[in-house]
Amino acid sequence: MTASVAGLPAADFFDFESLLGAAEREKLADLRRFLAREVAPYAGDWWNKAEFPAHILPKLAALELSAPARRGYTDLFAGLVIAEMTRVDTSLATFFLVHHGLFVESLHGFGSAEQKARLLEDAASLRTTGAFALTEPEHGSDVAGGMETRARRVSGGAADGGDHWVLNGAKRWIGNGTFCDYLLVWARDEDDGGIRGFIVDATLPGVGRSRIENKIALRTVQNADIVFRDVRVAEADRLAGINSFEDTNELLRGSRIMVAWQGVGQQLAAFDVARQYAVERRQFGRPLAKFQLVQQQLVTMLGNAVASMGMMVRIAQLQERGTADMAQVSLAKSYVSARMRETVAMGRSLLGGNGIVTDYRMAKIFADAEAIYTYEGSYEINTLIVGRAVTGVSAIV
Repeated sequence: MTASVAGLPAADFFDFESLLGAAEREKLADLRRFLAREVAPYAGDWWNKAEFPAHILPKLAALELSAPARRGYTDLFAGLVIAEMTRVDTSLATFFLVHHGLFVESLHGFGSAEQKARLLEDAASLRTTGAFALTEPEHGSDVAGGMETRARRVSGGAADGGDHWVLNGAKRWIGNGTFCDYLLVWARDEDDGGIRGFIVDATLPGVGRSRIENKIALRTVQNADIVFRDVRVAEADRLAGINSFEDTNELLRGSRIMVAWQGVGQQLAAFDVARQYAVERRQFGRPLAKFQLVQQQLVTMLGNAVASMGMMVRIAQLQERGTADMAQVSLAKSYVSARMRETVAMGRSLLGGNGIVTDYRMAKIFADAEAIYTYEGSYEINTLIVGRAVTGVSAIV
């Protein structure tokens, strides 16, 4: 923070952070120091070059933030971790929630004792990285019913490698997919039509990976197209606890919550940048902050951020009670992402022409918000999930 805004109220205007315990506040402070030192000065360059900073992963792992709730931290702390990462670099936060929130949590929740013993420690410590391969080229919101990737079970003796599965199909928009060590792949069982999960070594013969180019959002994250051509996966690498798509609901609900927290982080970032610019930038012989319309924009941005944060704090409380259902989570994700879109648009407008170049950060914040608006359930799908809950009638299918 520069001297020009030092001493002014924080973007957490209602001090929700004070709900954390002392140890959690100190751990969050550790994360902030790490982000300020290792990420903030370089994030714009990584984004411009579409390069992922793999070299910082050991330092990130040293913070021991993997699966916070399993380390005794609250769900509120876990959400604020994602918000704070997003506030500095949305791409790093996306990597973190894909790897830890989806891959590592899948191992925790659905892996066998042998799978956990073999894979979990290295994954939690970022010595290995994972991706969550669910979405397909022709199936996003409807992937549960429309999944085309197929798995065929083959019985065999020792000479054939034992019982195994053969995977064929394609996945798209797979975060971390170009460089990860393991892919958690979802496929339809050719025998009974059920959904199965597989821990796939990304170097196996028949696995093809290519980076999705020309993105205007989350450029640092390496999203991939994945193709499986007769990929042999051992029965021992079938995710033991998955027997249907319904088994993943808790996992996907948790991931949707974390993406909503990203929407909070985006708004905090937009407010930080816009306020500093308004205080420092002079036009017509005075700071932009002295103009009434600029103050109105900043207050609207702050109100959106605080309202979004308050909703997510309540979701965290419901998580602690074990009562946060998908409709509540979907309302939070749709509401927060809508407020986020409004907030970052105001921030971009406030910076004028400087709002469209990444030198001033706002352009990156503005562009990255579009990805958050869409993934983990688009705004429209989340809205219809809530609509179904409050009317008893589904407008999706």
